[in-house]
Amino acid sequence: MKKVLVVDDNVEILNIITIILDMEGYEVISADNGHQISETILTSAPDLILLDIMLGDLDGRELCRTLKIDPQTKHIPVIMISASHILGCDDCSAEDFLAKPFNIEDLVEKVAQYVN
Repeated sequence: MKKVLVVDDNVEILNIITIILDMEGYEVISADNGHQISETILTSAPDLILLDIMLGDLDGRELCRTLKIDPQTKHIPVIMISASHILGCDDCSAEDFLAKPFNIEDLVEKVAQYVN
């Protein structure tokens, strides 16, 4: 079973994504902040990361940059998600971007593109 790590400080969005991906047969690991992301990745070994750009006091783009330069995590595809901050996603080396609010089919399609 493929694992997807979802990091979003909005608990409702986190729950919705978790339900959708669970119904699609993925194992979902969720985090409501980015502070423990490296530890979570190393313990859960996700196949894909869905990462919100605005994580309260953290910038998801900075987290993505950190993940992409770390030899232990750079191979994991990252899809950035945000309601308004598509600008700047290119320079963090994320594989893709998903705008909020998102269409369920778009979410499922993007996830499948990177984990199957």
